[in-house]
Amino acid sequence: MPIVKSSFTARGLFKNGHFSTIYSAKLRPIQKVSQKRERLELSDGDFIDIDWSYSEKKTKKVALLLHGLEGNAQRVYIKNQAKLLTQNNWDVAAMNHRGCSGEENRMYLSYNSGRTEDLKELINHIVAFKTYDVITLIGFSLGGNVLLKYLGEEISIPPQIKSGVAISTPLHLRGALEQLIKFENFVYSRTFVNDLRKKYKRKMVQFPDAMNAEELKKIQNLLDFDNLYTAKAHGFKNAYDYYEKSSSLPLLPNIQIPVLILNAKNDSFLSEKCYPYKIASENKNVYLETPKHGGHVGFHMTNKIYYSEKRVLEFINDND
Repeated sequence: MPIVKSSFTARGLFKNGHFSTIYSAKLRPIQKVSQKRERLELSDGDFIDIDWSYSEKKTKKVALLLHGLEGNAQRVYIKNQAKLLTQNNWDVAAMNHRGCSGEENRMYLSYNSGRTEDLKELINHIVAFKTYDVITLIGFSLGGNVLLKYLGEEISIPPQIKSGVAISTPLHLRGALEQLIKFENFVYSRTFVNDLRKKYKRKMVQFPDAMNAEELKKIQNLLDFDNLYTAKAHGFKNAYDYYEKSSSLPLLPNIQIPVLILNAKNDSFLSEKCYPYKIASENKNVYLETPKHGGHVGFHMTNKIYYSEKRVLEFINDND
């Protein structure tokens, strides 16, 4: 223990991992939830934007939501999770990673799967409010790896942080990259590459000495992007050095608060090492749930509520 036996079973077409992934990202209706934006100025001169949603009743609890690769706080999985939380006595701070809020960030570096510094600054900012007694961290995909890495690498965390949930998380980044570049995932990887190439092109205007059209032409897949931009901008030797040093998997044994990792067995983004059964069986704080269905962030029950959203609420309420 604590390997959690999942009660989730998808129905009909949602048993297919690709269908549940695509439907959930592109076709699921977005719940109406109000968001109020706050700009947090960072210590290095850059900024991140936080989209706040508030409980219907006054509360001392807040959930920090972290989106995935090239997402933002307006994505359906963020807003629908925020809706359920605000209906159940939680405030929500949805963090937009650098350059993901609709405005380019100021620096050459941006965000990556293992960069925890911005999350740390946001947590310290919220702790300084002295408004909340309970903080929980909820991450999706890339955001899940960031929060798990933060919890595993910190010797001490603020006592207000009581729990964390990581959904559809690539705990082993190299393995996940090798999965994404397989033919079966061509649609997803091509979408990510197109978005990242556009981002590179925009940043090229800001930083013409560091970025150029010749390198842009060389970016044909995710590995190229991580070699030519991510590694270079964030101080890694190359993409594989970035994957090794940014994966949360080796840090899971260090986690000192309850965390739930919810990874579907039919998530085509994830490799075998993204299902850490041995670690979960040895660390009383790491709860691992691996339902048969769910795809990538696609745990459909109804359009209004997903199993992942229900499990988040259950888990964080049990550990507040």
